[in-house]
Amino acid sequence: MMRSPPPPVPQQQQHLDYGNSYHAQPGASGDGHMHPAYGGFLADPTAQMGFQVGKSAVMAGQEYMEQNFNRYINVSALKHYFNVSNSYVLSKILLVLFPWRHRPWSRKQAISASGQEGFFLPPREDINSPDMYIPVMACVTYILVSTVLAGLRGAFHPELLGLTATTAFAIVIVEILALKLGCYLLAISNESQLLDLVAYSGYKFVGIIVTLVVSEILSGGRGTGGWLGWAVFAYCFLANAFFLLRSLKYVLLPENAADRHTVARAQRNRRTQFLFIYSYVVQFIFMWVLSRQEAAPKKLV
Repeated sequence: MMRSPPPPVPQQQQHLDYGNSYHAQPGASGDGHMHPAYGGFLADPTAQMGFQVGKSAVMAGQEYMEQNFNRYINVSALKHYFNVSNSYVLSKILLVLFPWRHRPWSRKQAISASGQEGFFLPPREDINSPDMYIPVMACVTYILVSTVLAGLRGAFHPELLGLTATTAFAIVIVEILALKLGCYLLAISNESQLLDLVAYSGYKFVGIIVTLVVSEILSGGRGTGGWLGWAVFAYCFLANAFFLLRSLKYVLLPENAADRHTVARAQRNRRTQFLFIYSYVVQFIFMWVLSRQEAAPKKLV
């Protein structure tokens, strides 16, 4: 039986076939696998030794960084304070702004297999647990909101962003140093209690942001200098102070029998005084400094 001849090959395809020296070479697979030459390179003992040396160097550097970083900050303990969820963040912000009718304030503890109370639950499982996600994000938001509002009032200048960030970071550092000094004077040696105090110290930025935004809206761009601004500031300050007073009570003044016997009566009195001064006096000074806003510049007629 006669069959028709095969179709002619296009000229472009012929040029490509003849021009490509790797087209018909044996050993070159067309399914996308590695060329045998590269496989031989990876199987070379010298290359394998180089990979092992590089891997060992990276692991040694990572271990060195972790050891030196853990010398100052316990990374594993910090992970507990960033274990949050969206529902927790929303509920916690509402609690900081409206703490008046919240019950209870005690933190929840996990029950071990033996039936005894163990470690505290993470923030995502307990709204009374302190976290560091909200304080960190609130501090960054405060810096941005403060400069944006200044720009809307026409009081922005290039140095304002750096000045606002420097003021916020300086207050945070001074407050942390004051907390470490207070922990030393009050004989608080537990590291988790210090981290709890650091976490609670950052919740004031939530009230400061509300003060700046609401005062800007109600005062018509005059900042927080008018009586409306002072009224909003007074509410946010009292809400934050009440929140700290009720929350820190379980950190500085333990109520269970085991911890109560370890804290002397005179020590409890000093901790009560420290709790009141820190929640009201110290927070009032820091919140007032952070919430000061320049009014809009007067226009010359």
